[in-house]
Amino acid sequence: MLTGNIISVISGKGGVGKSTVSANLAVSLARQGKSVALIDFDIYGSSIPSMMNISYGPKSMNNKILPVESHGVKIMSMGFIVKNNDPVVWRGPMLGKVINQFINEVIWGPLDFVVIDMPPGTGDVAMDVNRLIPSSNQLIVTTPHPTAAHVAERAGKMASNNNHKILGVIENMAFFQPADHEEKYYIFGRGGSEQLASKLGTELIAQFPIYAPNQTDFEPSIYKKGSQLFEKYNELAQKVQDSIA
Repeated sequence: MLTGNIISVISGKGGVGKSTVSANLAVSLARQGKSVALIDFDIYGSSIPSMMNISYGPKSMNNKILPVESHGVKIMSMGFIVKNNDPVVWRGPMLGKVINQFINEVIWGPLDFVVIDMPPGTGDVAMDVNRLIPSSNQLIVTTPHPTAAHVAERAGKMASNNNHKILGVIENMAFFQPADHEEKYYIFGRGGSEQLASKLGTELIAQFPIYAPNQTDFEPSIYKKGSQLFEKYNELAQKVQDSIA
């Protein structure tokens, strides 16, 4: 069974960096001494094992599942079940069974925080998760583009209608700033995230720039100390803790 504060990371559409935010938030919370679980419910676009450079799956004990651990975070993902990056072609009942299994049949142990990488949009899987986890704190990830923010508004309204608390909006790919340059390039426009936060009655709590990973990194999506986004995710982790406290 899950314990601790649940943080669902949601988006209106794919491709906005929701899984990257989920993974780095979980790792940052663990770096700050918290016991953290990361559940990858992005069933059709599971990417957490690849981001964490995990090449093995969970083990079992007494008919229960032991989560995989990486970066001090306990992890479960559909990516552990589907091999060789094969497509997921399961229908609703099977997916619902997996969701229930991840919540109720994993030996999580005591947890301070559970970060859930939600599927984008407002489809069946998202509704099943909302049903099984009736109360959570939600972060909405979008890009600055007005269309992306418009679509994300639907996911935010779904959260509000199901009595989830919206902690804030996270703007990913906010701008590009070349190394050793002060000028910022707003490739995807500006203003959409602020409008989204206003419509949902919340605030824009983080803006993450586009960051080119080091090609030698084995885990290019996990930002390491010294990188441009390392401190920004540490700041986000602290803001989340302050908002929930």
